[in-house]
Order: sequence, then C-alpha cells, then structure tokens
Amino acid sequence: MTAITHHVPANLLAAYAMGTLPQSFGLVVATHISMCADCRAEFEAHSAAGGVVLEDCAHVQVSHMLKTNLLDALDAPYTAAPVHKRSGIFPGPTMAALKGKPPKWTSIGMGVRQSIVQSDKTGSARLLYIPPGQAVPDHSHGGLELTLVLQGSFHDITGSFEAGDLEVADQSLEHTPIAGEGMACICLAATDAPLRFSTLMPRLLQPFFRI
Repeated sequence: MTAITHHVPANLLAAYAMGTLPQSFGLVVATHISMCADCRAEFEAHSAAGGVVLEDCAHVQVSHMLKTNLLDALDAPYTAAPVHKRSGIFPGPTMAALKGKPPKWTSIGMGVRQSIVQSDKTGSARLLYIPPGQAVPDHSHGGLELTLVLQGSFHDITGSFEAGDLEVADQSLEHTPIAGEGMACICLAATDAPLRFSTLMPRLLQPFFRI
C-alpha cells in the first residue's frame, strides 16, 4: 500500500472516540483507523483523554434499583460478537458490517456497481466499484460525504486519492470523481443526505439506487 496522505479530520476522530458519530460515518472512520497507524494513534490519544475526563468528574449518587439492575445485567448470559478479520481488500470493520460475507453488488450503470452495507435514518454506507478511467456523474452534496479508498485510486478537483486515503466532502464541494487507470477503484462511502447530481438522468435514477 502507498503512504496514506489524506486522513480523518481531528473533529471526526474526536467524535468517533466519544461515540457520537452516526453509524455509517463511524464505519468509515473505523475502517480508516484499521488501515492508518497515524490516525489509530490519534484515536487512542482521544480515548485516553476521555478516560482522564471521566476520572475527574464528580461522583453522582444513583438509585438502589439502578445498581441492582446493573448487577443483574452482568449476571445475564453473554454471547460475544464474532471478531471479523480482514478479507482481501476489505478490512475487519468492513467485514463486520458485511457479517463476514462478500458484498452483494448491484449495477448502477456505466460499469459502476454498489453494495449498500448500512442504512438508517442518520445516513448510509455503501461499497462502490468503479471501473478504471470511469467518471462518477458530477455532483455536489446535501450533507457530509466520507469516501475511503480500499483498492485502486480516484482523482477530482481536490487531488488524488489512493488506497487508505479518505476524502471528506461537504456542501461546498462539487466534483466529478474519476477512477484511476490500472485496477478498478473500490471505495467505502458514507453520506448523511442525498447527493445533488448536476444532470437529469442521475437525478431520475437516484431514488432507485438510494444514493
């Protein structure tokens, strides 16, 4: 893998450490952290700082029933969640979201395919397969979009992104991502609002593909 040059912004890392990121964004950040030693170290620093803050907080009295319910919950049977390891180009957090199975690809035109990994009222995360040299239709954003490259590369007006790189796009960015030559570009992308396509056909197809 080439050196990672596009990282998770500090505010998103802090939010992830506090557990306040929407699920889809959390998946992308977790996957990037699993690929990037620099962001993993920064995340661990945020987590340690949070622990210090909790230790310094004033003690709060709780009800007797809360303590009893907590102890009862600790005595309840527990089944550990399966630990998913990296499989091919898909890091462990992505494999966990896929429940250990290969992605189910759906064609969305021009050779581009997608596999929706997570979707709820806060947003969605999907895998995108973009053939070499293929452009994604020009679009802007209704909210925030995180795009993490797992294989290959893409470029747009902001620069070039290779495996491990993360692009953060908001309402201020209108772009036309183009996959690099060589191998197909496979990305993990998360959004909290629909994209805003510049041309008619993508807008007509948008509800069917849930983009």
